[in-house]
Amino acid sequence: MVMGELTQETELLVIGGGPGGYGAAFRAADLGLEVTLVDRTGSLGGECLFRGSIPSKSLLHVSELLHDLREAAHMGIAVDPPKIDIETLRAWKNKVTGGLADGLKYLCNKRGIQLIRGRAVFEGSQSARVFDADVGHIRFKHAILATGSETRPLPGKAFRPESRIMDSTGALNLLEVPGSLLVVGGGYVGLELGMVYAALGADVTLVEQSGGILPGVDRDLVAPLLRRLQTSFGRILFESSITEIGETEGGVSAKIKTPDGDQAFSFDRTLVAVGRTPRTKNLGLETTRVTLDDRGFVRVNERQRTNDPHIFAVGDAVGGMTLAHKATREGRVAAEVIAGQPSAFDARAIPAVVYTDPQVAWCGLTESAAKATGKNVRVEKFPWKASGRAVTMDAPDGLTKLILEPGSGRILGMGIVGRNAEALIAEGVLAVEMGALAEDLALSIHPHPTLSETEAEAAELFTGSATHLLKGKSTQNPS
Repeated sequence: MVMGELTQETELLVIGGGPGGYGAAFRAADLGLEVTLVDRTGSLGGECLFRGSIPSKSLLHVSELLHDLREAAHMGIAVDPPKIDIETLRAWKNKVTGGLADGLKYLCNKRGIQLIRGRAVFEGSQSARVFDADVGHIRFKHAILATGSETRPLPGKAFRPESRIMDSTGALNLLEVPGSLLVVGGGYVGLELGMVYAALGADVTLVEQSGGILPGVDRDLVAPLLRRLQTSFGRILFESSITEIGETEGGVSAKIKTPDGDQAFSFDRTLVAVGRTPRTKNLGLETTRVTLDDRGFVRVNERQRTNDPHIFAVGDAVGGMTLAHKATREGRVAAEVIAGQPSAFDARAIPAVVYTDPQVAWCGLTESAAKATGKNVRVEKFPWKASGRAVTMDAPDGLTKLILEPGSGRILGMGIVGRNAEALIAEGVLAVEMGALAEDLALSIHPHPTLSETEAEAAELFTGSATHLLKGKSTQNPS
């Protein structure tokens, strides 16, 4: 539906209000550009704020609290089984997202950015049609495409709001705690939301096509999480796939191909978390010089420029790691380039965090990637059972590892599994970006007792000066 035919002009049109879009708009406005931002919902925050990272992390915090309450008995703290009020929990989650959304809207207004609710479609390299808005057309000098991505459904099974076969958005709505839940996909979304529902009382079955969870992540980082999942989930099926699935009266029936043969199951609900696809269709890109790769992602260079000199693209729409912080940095780069600054996306280390319990985080070069490419590296691992702080937190299963250049000791990557890995990984990002050496990290005094000491002691293993581990515990990539 077209609501208006008004045509207006702007220096910069940003399409999409997620972290990449509003990050670009805010930076551009700060640099003095006139900015118009068009978003389908008319709100800022995108999938991350309303249907992704923020609501899921709110619920993961709750699941962590529930786990700690249940595990406190051996410390001498006995509590009655906690009572879970789903309506109050849902309201609290919504209050978190609503408050953050209000903050973004305030910042947008204070920066003088025009926010339009509508659907923008390119009419050419310097104009766009806006549907469902009072403004019908926008002419611009430059545009930034930040339309993000969406959950990939199972073949022939489009997601419907009322369906018991849910995507992450449906799962985060928290309509109920099902007695049984099938989770399809062992990536971070499936694991995070699976742990939430397991903590709330659901019997969770995980189905993953590959031979393990979090494919591509170093196996020693995954191992402590897998041990936890084997006690939290009712069933984990690796090297398995869904051959048939459909809704029944009050539930979901599924046939699953497993190494032991085909098996039939019934569940109350199903969460499908098998990846995401870019939102790059039906945007009028054929009227521009923008090109897509064979998976539908927009082709850009290190300055976020597309093949059209007037159009830039950022975030999930350009592929790579589908992370909010990557999208925000790309948005800032695009805005700075448009404003005439010598900016480029040249990050050496993009941190990734899986917010399960325990958390898994990594940045820079991984051990598995080094082996795959034949790169010779030195790997140092500090087990958290030797960390005083980890033991006091009842979290001795954690691990901190460094990927190092054998001769110089230059830090190439870091991996962590354990509590607060989300915060600890930042030191690894800084070390990789600065080209720091193991000696730099080892000689930086870390407070005691803290989990951050594990990063210093991993570096001390390389320099031969570790306090809480004996010498000779390092590992070497044989390649």
